[in-house]
Amino acid sequence: MANKSIDHAFTARSLTSAASDPTYAGALSFMRRKYTKTLKGADAVVWGIPFDAAVSNRPGARFGPQAIRRASAIMDNDPQYPFDRDLFEAMAVIDYGDCLLDYGNHQKTPATIEREAGKILASGAFLMSIGGDHFVTWPLLKAHAAKHGPLALVQFDAHQDTWFDDGKRIDHGSFVGRAVRDGVIDPTRSIQVGIRTHAPEDCGIRILYGHEIEDMSAAQIAGTILDHVGDAACYITFDIDCLDPAFAPGTGTPVAGGPSSARMLSVLQKLGGLDIKGADIVEVAPAYDHADITAIAGASVAMHYLGLLAERRSRR
Repeated sequence: MANKSIDHAFTARSLTSAASDPTYAGALSFMRRKYTKTLKGADAVVWGIPFDAAVSNRPGARFGPQAIRRASAIMDNDPQYPFDRDLFEAMAVIDYGDCLLDYGNHQKTPATIEREAGKILASGAFLMSIGGDHFVTWPLLKAHAAKHGPLALVQFDAHQDTWFDDGKRIDHGSFVGRAVRDGVIDPTRSIQVGIRTHAPEDCGIRILYGHEIEDMSAAQIAGTILDHVGDAACYITFDIDCLDPAFAPGTGTPVAGGPSSARMLSVLQKLGGLDIKGADIVEVAPAYDHADITAIAGASVAMHYLGLLAERRSRR
């Protein structure tokens, strides 16, 4: 047992060290990364946002960060597939814990998230956030745009999220339209993948509908994204309901007819050519899950973000 660790999230002596906790035991940070509020030396930060008061159907995504951390434990030991490397050998990643939100005063939520995200980004670290419902992407986009300027949005989703918004709503179905109107994202370089519903407006954003991607390979989908976004600074948001409910039943607004987790993970793995400034995974609601299917998919999406970041760093 000399080479084994336990509770690596607390006992790690280095931010780049691999964990060797038993999969079934130990403190459940994301992929056993060190739990700390100290940003110094971190290349990437994993941050949970347990908020679901903006949902239009089933609540429960406030438990998404817990579920995704738990599901990530199975990925923390061996070289991470499909990147064939220890992602943390030369990349310092911390788990920053969760955002503290006042459950009785939701109007303060956007500013709280934006302020804390801005603090993390000011450190120079890459921010990978775990929701929470999709409304949390709105203040995250604002914080990233404040640092990088208007962003191209790469959105994996069953919904466009461009419904009417008076600028004050706490609503997970309208933040994209608000981001376009407020100049936070550039619609001409943004793209939505997997859409299987209709909203009143598309805001000028390129859409790959669910039925369209059924006739496309992962390479074709990724190629379309790369060509459309080009060299623009971008933000990736992955609503787990992009996946068919067969692969992600644990979500608030499931829509049949979606792609498999295998195909969308393959698409993500091919997006290394993008200038990704930040990313999130949202809408995992474990109360509706079975055998952690959805949580495992969400954790895999998050791991792929870190895999792309590790590959990009290795090319420098």
